[in-house]
Amino acid sequence: MLVKKNKSIYVTWFWPFVIPALVFFIVVIVLPFIVGVFNSFTVWRGSYYFNPVSRTRAENVFESINGISNYINALKDLRFIQALWYTVRYTVIAVAVINVVSLALALLINKMTMTIAGIFRTVFFLPNMLGGLALGYIFQFIFQVVFTDMIFSPQGIIHIEAMRYMTQHSVKALFALVILTTWQSSGYMMLIYIAGLNTIPKDYYEAASIDGSSSWHTFWKITVPMLMPSFTVVLFTTLSSSFKLLDQNVALTDGDFNTRMLAYQILRTIRDSNPSDYGKAQAQAVIFFILVAVITLTQVYLTKKKEIEA
Repeated sequence: MLVKKNKSIYVTWFWPFVIPALVFFIVVIVLPFIVGVFNSFTVWRGSYYFNPVSRTRAENVFESINGISNYINALKDLRFIQALWYTVRYTVIAVAVINVVSLALALLINKMTMTIAGIFRTVFFLPNMLGGLALGYIFQFIFQVVFTDMIFSPQGIIHIEAMRYMTQHSVKALFALVILTTWQSSGYMMLIYIAGLNTIPKDYYEAASIDGSSSWHTFWKITVPMLMPSFTVVLFTTLSSSFKLLDQNVALTDGDFNTRMLAYQILRTIRDSNPSDYGKAQAQAVIFFILVAVITLTQVYLTKKKEIEA
């Protein structure tokens, strides 16, 4: 009887709480996405639609449809291809570095006492609270002034030319972005790994110790397989966030020296074209969405499969 009553209360209050969030999601996410996909097949100038046949302002939106021309032009755009390649390179390096650093921090903190571990968790998580733009300008000062003129200059503490002017070279800027994002997000990913480590039964480690297993062997045979759910979440988060990186790219290099990421390239397409070609930019955004969706869903499928096997 009590179960039925609780179920009735749950059903009564379910929709009043869900409907506002659902409406907000549809209005803010779903509808703009549908409109954006449609606009990617039109000659859209931002404030009006253009008729590609008569070369005049379109009287209605359907006169501006130009098929897949925007997608063809987007894929022929050398700057878009360069931004795509630069983003892929950054993502591969950033995902690897962030995961290694965050997992190492999690393993280290997991061996500390509860009080000390709480302090370190807080300290490592704090950079994640900073905004991307603010963090980008902070690290721009670090790379341009602290690294270039103070620490790694010929008159500095140690002269390492490779560490100077890191925001003024495409390869150096790539690693500068990796350093920035690792410092920002590794603390957050660390918390996910700590939660995963806390779910692993201690009996497994005790049995491995009795059998004479080394720390390295125990890590690969027990810790890694049991952490697969955490790997799924962290890999998905770092992959998607790396591909979508924008604020840090804007603040650190402003896309100069061939350092444009995909998100920033889409934003700059509107400025680089005259008149502003919003249709082409929207086509790039759709390609961007498909790329990120395919990669992240493939990653989730593969890591979920490993979870089952583990």
